[in-house]
Amino acid sequence: MNDLLQKLEAINYRFIEVGTLIVDPDIIVDMKRYVKLTKEYKDLEELVEIYKKYKGLIDNLESSKALLKEEVDAEMREMAKMEIDELEKSRPEMEEEIKTLLIPKDPEDEKCAIMELRAGTGGDEACIFVEDCFRMYTMFFKERGWSYEVVNTNEGTTKGFKEITINIDAPAAYGVLKFESGVHRVQRVPETESQGRVHTSAITIAVLPEAEEVDIDINPADIRRDTYRASGAGGQHVNKTESAIRLTHVPTGVVAECQDGRSQHKNLAQAMTMLRSRLFQIELDKIMNERSEHRKSLVSTGDRSAKIRTYNYPQGRITDHRINKTMYNLGAFMNGDLQEMIDSLKMAENAEKLKGEDV
Repeated sequence: MNDLLQKLEAINYRFIEVGTLIVDPDIIVDMKRYVKLTKEYKDLEELVEIYKKYKGLIDNLESSKALLKEEVDAEMREMAKMEIDELEKSRPEMEEEIKTLLIPKDPEDEKCAIMELRAGTGGDEACIFVEDCFRMYTMFFKERGWSYEVVNTNEGTTKGFKEITINIDAPAAYGVLKFESGVHRVQRVPETESQGRVHTSAITIAVLPEAEEVDIDINPADIRRDTYRASGAGGQHVNKTESAIRLTHVPTGVVAECQDGRSQHKNLAQAMTMLRSRLFQIELDKIMNERSEHRKSLVSTGDRSAKIRTYNYPQGRITDHRINKTMYNLGAFMNGDLQEMIDSLKMAENAEKLKGEDV
């Protein structure tokens, strides 16, 4: 049996095992384990389907070769040769598809996402670029039919935002957007520059998988809750009531704020989701650091201080430094045309995993 078929046999065995477990009454009452197992079952289904096709191809190939070896009738031998040629032709393509499917998936890829954009070096110009990128991403979300909601904002002194947080309520949003985490650098003549000189500014983007209650346990006694009046633009409800919420996880010092909802109850729910996701991200970073000892990921190391992309306005180009990809469609890119770059990053990560995993 070849190595690929052996791997698929093991997956099929696990698929049958998980199928038995998810109907076990003891498992069903353990919600955390049940959710994990049902997700694993769903993830294995596609591989089991292609395993059956591949096993059929290998079995047919072996029987055709055996027939060719034993058969003396010229017509039957010719039919066996044609069958072997056809199967051998389709085999490499199927094997490549299997190798791609065998690449270990990030278990968080299927989750919704929280995106945080923060101004870095560059003062007012960095705040303006936060607003530009916010517009860029929301146009991309609309193109994909994703729903999103702004949950927290902190406006700049003259224009733009010092920070803005978005909830993206779309399955698999994290898997698409996770490569956006890092430092985004912009080179252009700022609106505030009277001499026409090109300045360099930077913003930081963090993309977190939205954590569910089954992903992480938080002791309610560890959370300090503060209410305050929302500030900045936001309609008539702003500044009239203490609807804004700040949650602090005392053991870690992690803070989550939400002030853009119209009710304290809604802001509390959003802040809790953000807090849970930030604590979950800390756990994921620990896992990522452990993995990086074995395999340093070129595309997604989890290091949010790394400069990942430059937006050069005078030259109309975007360069992603992780994969050395430069595109000269800055106008379209800033209007949400991100798919080509995201696809290239995904391909680079898959190629890297294929090398590292010996699939």
